[in-house]
Amino acid sequence: MIDIRENVPLGSHTTFEIGGKARYYVVVKTEEDMREAVRWSRDKGTRFVILAGGSNVLLPDKGLDALVISIESDRSSFRGNTLEAEAGANLLGLIRLASARGLGGWEKLAGIPGTLGGAIRGNAGAFGPEIKDFTQKVRALSTKTDELREFNVAECNFSYRNSFFKQNPEWIVTRALIELEPIEPSDSEAIIERTIAERERRHIQNVRAAGSFFVNPVASKEIQELFEKEKGVESREGRVPAGWLIEKAGMKGARVGGAIASEQHPNYLVNEAGATSADVKALAKKIKAAVMERFGVALQEEAAIFA
Repeated sequence: MIDIRENVPLGSHTTFEIGGKARYYVVVKTEEDMREAVRWSRDKGTRFVILAGGSNVLLPDKGLDALVISIESDRSSFRGNTLEAEAGANLLGLIRLASARGLGGWEKLAGIPGTLGGAIRGNAGAFGPEIKDFTQKVRALSTKTDELREFNVAECNFSYRNSFFKQNPEWIVTRALIELEPIEPSDSEAIIERTIAERERRHIQNVRAAGSFFVNPVASKEIQELFEKEKGVESREGRVPAGWLIEKAGMKGARVGGAIASEQHPNYLVNEAGATSADVKALAKKIKAAVMERFGVALQEEAAIFA
């Protein structure tokens, strides 16, 4: 039996630490809990919003007149080289768990904030690999029909920071099969620690932010060549880092209210001093305008912005 609560503050449930209250709030730990929550929402005639690890989202200051469903399903098991895990499991926790069992290949995803379900929905990636490279099957619930269905990799329609589930939010990821490869636990742990150290060098950690706020955009050949000449690395898939564009547009350190484009990594919009959702959105708007004026490139949010 699920426990529906009312008027629950949401700020502490997100990495931004921004947001008002949820009109209704429920924690789900099983697929049946999820079904029951969705049915409750349907019967009540109110929308629902999915919240898992709380990263990559910006919630409104006024709160949400909705049922906020917090996914805390985190069970996992191994069969051979395959990991089966539920959507609410912490991604880094799973990477470390597999490492201890001598299974890896996905260590460069270590340190990406959030859950397995969120990583699959947004096809999370870092330093080259993406979660799609290790995903074998995904199980998801249709909120329209209550159907539970398994998707193979092709059906997941993964692309850069995108998937079938992001494009079709009526389908909620509930679990996934991850195919890994044998590795010495000590070697795997060393890669994990190097990856986390590199993330800390490049991307600030443990701050009140959603993670990377904008996706890396496709840019013209001229802009790609400018980036490659300056940084000495090749652009991937015709994309250049959003943080580099923001810095070149003079917006590193830009502020609106309590929100700042980080001096260390300007694609991190940080709640530095009691920022509101309105502050963050206004800062994002300024950054997008500056990048468009300087480069003619339209930045798109990676973070999910709720109204």
